[in-house]
Amino acid sequence: MEGKPSVWREYLEALIIAAVFLLFTETFVVQTFYIPSGSMEDTLLIGDHLFVNRFIYGSSPTGVEKTALPFRNVRRGDIVIFRSPESPELDLVKRCVAVGGDTVQVINAQLYINGKAVHDSSYALHKNPDTGGFYVDPRMRFRDNYGPYTVPPGHYFCMGDNRDNSYDSRFWGTVPAHLVKGRALLIYWSYGGKTSTGQWEGVGAKARDLLETAFGFFSKTRWERTFRLIR
Repeated sequence: MEGKPSVWREYLEALIIAAVFLLFTETFVVQTFYIPSGSMEDTLLIGDHLFVNRFIYGSSPTGVEKTALPFRNVRRGDIVIFRSPESPELDLVKRCVAVGGDTVQVINAQLYINGKAVHDSSYALHKNPDTGGFYVDPRMRFRDNYGPYTVPPGHYFCMGDNRDNSYDSRFWGTVPAHLVKGRALLIYWSYGGKTSTGQWEGVGAKARDLLETAFGFFSKTRWERTFRLIR
């Protein structure tokens, strides 16, 4: 008669199963993401921590999969997380404003898609209309006047909601579909204190950030943004 497995072995097996499940979930279903910059204000603020739906943009489902599972393509208005076309090691978050075949144009900061003005004042903001007076920074060249440009098939044109302070498709081009990781789903925590830039600054800096977050958790958490759906 075989002996019963030890309690430690049962705990170990349970932990391994949990780790595999979490890894699968993080990779294929839901991922976490935090906002390090103000390019999506006021929809997303620096310090917002998100759940990202990685399942929604399945890889070209057909037949039974397409009808039974909630797969779909990126749509205009979706807030998407994707790998940067310039630096694929970085993840970015922007709003898709145009899909393959659409013609994009910006005239005096007004966005036009297929020749029609986009009325997006419910989320698009212009916080810094000044482009620098007589000298226009080259980075501003396409900010307020761009195109017309037709988005290639299988690509997306993405812009930040903070239109005057967003480095986006106006500057580095469209996002290929294979770089899209998922759709922003829910703010599960919004922290108003210091937020990591994502760059490794050493053990000391990391420990200091963790302590500041721990001590400021209750006073600096934006409770009114907790569990807010992202639109």
